[in-house]
Amino acid sequence: MEKTTDRNEAVDPNVQLRGPDDPENVPSDATEAGLRGKPPIAAALIVAVFTLAIVGLSLWYLVQPQPLLVQGEADATRIDIAARVDGRIGERPVSRGEDIKAGQTLASISNPELLMKLQEAEAARAVAVADLNRIEVGTRAEVVAERKAAVAASEASLTLAQQTYDRTLQLTQGEHASVQNLDQATANLDVAKRSNEQAKLAYDEAVAGYTPEERGVAKAAVAKAEAAIATLKAQVAELTVTAPIAGQVYQIAIESGEYVSPGVPMLSLVDLSDIWVRFDLREDLVKGLKVGDHFQVKIPALGDSPVEVEVRTIATRGEYAGWRATRATGDFDLRTFEVRAYPVEKIATLRPGMSAYADWADAR
Repeated sequence: MEKTTDRNEAVDPNVQLRGPDDPENVPSDATEAGLRGKPPIAAALIVAVFTLAIVGLSLWYLVQPQPLLVQGEADATRIDIAARVDGRIGERPVSRGEDIKAGQTLASISNPELLMKLQEAEAARAVAVADLNRIEVGTRAEVVAERKAAVAASEASLTLAQQTYDRTLQLTQGEHASVQNLDQATANLDVAKRSNEQAKLAYDEAVAGYTPEERGVAKAAVAKAEAAIATLKAQVAELTVTAPIAGQVYQIAIESGEYVSPGVPMLSLVDLSDIWVRFDLREDLVKGLKVGDHFQVKIPALGDSPVEVEVRTIATRGEYAGWRATRATGDFDLRTFEVRAYPVEKIATLRPGMSAYADWADAR
């Protein structure tokens, strides 16, 4: 049912009813343009403000000094332990990362052939010592008596030869013997004289004993044998490899039962009491840096806590390392220098291989 308007409802006489076609209900051009212009102006102002802020922040960032970070690495004295003799690894009582003391056993090598050579050298020394004692004692009494008896026998033969010669000479002069018999007697007499002289010389040699030169040769033979034993004992001592310094086992390249050769590294030690931070810097960055300068570095492994270090070494690297052309066409090159900086205070937790960095602009 249609809803009808109450005719008795009061109507305000001051309110004028306008129809849809009334010209006052249509907005004017100025009002419409104003409504359309306000939102674009606000947006443009907002964009302009943001643009100016970005440009300003960019200019401020550009004029700020940029940090020059250089990266280094912790390093320490490293000793490579190699075998002095060949053989097989018997025991290796240490492991990687273990702290060791000076003189502690690192490995033992088995070499039975070397031990047999030592025994052979000791036997040779015993022979040389016995020969020296024989020479120092001199000629035995039995030998002297034998040589004396030989002299007496040669003198008897000489007397007989002399008598035979004298009789033959008389018979030859009386023409009772031939000249041939005389020649034979003369030769026999001459042989007897030579034999007598030889027997006397042998007797004198036995009485005098050995010469100083022979004693010297015997002493030299003993010294040679002792030197050979000392050499072999030194090699036998090398069968037990010990630590030359106190440190930490860094690397191990051997296992039990492996065959090792002289000069081949078996394991490496690091001296944690001598640790530093190494930087490889171009020579233009080293300008003004000198030994004794202090600066701060940060070590990420230690929580980026600042560590004060002191420069102790500034040395050029090899020809092969770190060359950088200063121009694209290559005018001259910049070499690389190794800078070693030691912590002013010892850091127990600092280990070789840890990274370190420093703001070089502030450090210089």
